Amino acid sequence: MCSYNQVNGKPTCADPDLLKGTIRGQWHLNGYIVSDCDSVGVMYDTQHFTVTPEESAAATIKAGLDLDCGPFLAIYTDLAIRRGLLTVTDVDMALANTITVQMRLGMFDGEPSAQPYGHLGPRHVCTPDHKQLALEAARQGIVLLKNSRSLPLSTSRHRTVAVIGPNSDVTETMIGNYAGVACDYTSPLKGISRYVRTVHQAGCSNVACKANNLFGFAEVAARHADATVLIMGLDQSIEAEFKDRTGLLLPGYQQELVTRVAQASKGPTILVLMSGGPIDVSFAKYDRRVSAILWAGYPGQAGGTAIADVLFGTTNPGGKLPMTWYPQSYVAKVPMTNMGMRPSRGYPGRTYRFYKGPVVFPFGHGLSYTNFKQSLALAPTDLSVLINTNLFATKNYSTLSSNAIRVKHTNCDSLSLPLHIDVENIGNMDGTHTLLLFSEPPASVKWSPNKQLISFHRVHVVAGSKQRVKIDVHACKHLSVVDEFGIRRIPMGQHSLYIGDLKHSISLQANLEGIKN
Repeated sequence: MCSYNQVNGKPTCADPDLLKGTIRGQWHLNGYIVSDCDSVGVMYDTQHFTVTPEESAAATIKAGLDLDCGPFLAIYTDLAIRRGLLTVTDVDMALANTITVQMRLGMFDGEPSAQPYGHLGPRHVCTPDHKQLALEAARQGIVLLKNSRSLPLSTSRHRTVAVIGPNSDVTETMIGNYAGVACDYTSPLKGISRYVRTVHQAGCSNVACKANNLFGFAEVAARHADATVLIMGLDQSIEAEFKDRTGLLLPGYQQELVTRVAQASKGPTILVLMSGGPIDVSFAKYDRRVSAILWAGYPGQAGGTAIADVLFGTTNPGGKLPMTWYPQSYVAKVPMTNMGMRPSRGYPGRTYRFYKGPVVFPFGHGLSYTNFKQSLALAPTDLSVLINTNLFATKNYSTLSSNAIRVKHTNCDSLSLPLHIDVENIGNMDGTHTLLLFSEPPASVKWSPNKQLISFHRVHVVAGSKQRVKIDVHACKHLSVVDEFGIRRIPMGQHSLYIGDLKHSISLQANLEGIKN
């Protein structure tokens, strides 16, 4: 799917280098390319990329677009052909790409009942297997951000739990954006109620939380319960495809509600956050009365069950943050008009790969109820990078620019490095560990990112046991970086691999054998 935006001054849906060159050429797409809905119309109506709508229709189809999500091509393609801007052959190629996929699906194989997927219907949606999959996805997606030994809760010690917050009894909020009709919902309140007796107070009428008149009821509930679970965060009224957030803090009086309830709570206070993006909850991170923090994202129809299972230890959390959680101060330094990744002149840069400033929680952060120990069982320490003499001439000094070799001038098939990593569960509870492998180029490479995630592997380890994980590191793919001119290169020298607290170095040396002067 090509998007609305322009890349290097050209709309993605009208860029033949991207659609035909990269997607069909380099990536070998064997399917069709569709526009994001109305993006072809936006290209003409809003971006004014062409003078006439017929020119926009012609530009997209000739660039490699096969299907328009919207009416634009249906209206203007015929006129584009009549005016000589487009040929019937161009349209036939787009139709062929689309119809070929339909043929592979069996859509022309007689009656629907005779087609491979023609028998599927509503009765195949809400099956027990599908419901279990929704639950398992929610469980795996929950990230434990903080835990001062208060989780998991105990059904024997925490017999009454105060469930508080504007997201404590929500249903549709849990499925987020672009979701179908759920089979059924289990709200967080309902999920927790399956374990213990609950006392419920919303605290705020919605996530905007523009008033604090209900806080007193929430404080009373927390004061008389054995534990308190605050379920806060965002929903589609705050963040959505059509709505940008204005800040990273909890909306309205939510922070005050968390602080006051934590002060009043008789037992441990757990903060559960629902959101699609990061939230600056530094106040809760450093508040000793907030003993644990969970991020559930938008966990789907079974979200309440998954949250409760994690709270009470039926599920040992193993999720990791898929994005950096920035402080609120970051917003003032990053204008929406600057999409640059690298820092420059007061601009802090974006993502863990380039941003070096303070964070609330880093990319890849996530705790467990057990402890894991990682060790390297087998890892190479050096690698010879052979230059492909068929693509390289000795006078082409750009191949070895900045002591880095162009990827396309190497024999990538021979540049694989096997790593064998032992993951040991040294705690008392079975758990799933997500192993994250980062690479960092030599310090001499100034135009590279700080580090980058090159592989991850999720492994379930029984308490007291050990699992060995094999990861293949490919130098062309994992140890290369893009220089300031957009050329992908493999820097020579000492590369560092990071797996948790482990650091391993691999020395890359260029092999110039066979090159004649």
